[in-house]
Amino acid sequence: MVKDILSDEFQYTVLELLVRNKSILDSLTKYQDSNARVNRAIVKAVTQCGCIKINADKQIFPEDGNFDEIRDSMSTHLEGALCDNCRDTIEKEMGRNLFYLASLCNILDLNMYDILIKELDRIKMLGKYNLR
Repeated sequence: MVKDILSDEFQYTVLELLVRNKSILDSLTKYQDSNARVNRAIVKAVTQCGCIKINADKQIFPEDGNFDEIRDSMSTHLEGALCDNCRDTIEKEMGRNLFYLASLCNILDLNMYDILIKELDRIKMLGKYNLR
């Protein structure tokens, strides 16, 4: 219940604060830019800070394994853990990304909470067949 209120409050606060980027075009480009900033912050955690490392290679999984065995054999390709500075930066950039997502929802008269609930219901219903 508190989470429901928080989601609605966040979206309403974005609606109240958004002045300069009310155009759908402005919000789309800001959302795209915020996506790029999230990606860049993660890359900097690897290339500048070094708190995490990407060690990628081909994913190997048992061909005759069940879903759980296959899922458990897959790797994130990450080594290490985010330092406090990188974690703060990535959280900030993800927060901005959510701000512009809420902005798009407001412009399109969509409710973020309803979208989350519908997506949760969809992935629960599809379960392991929700592979994209």
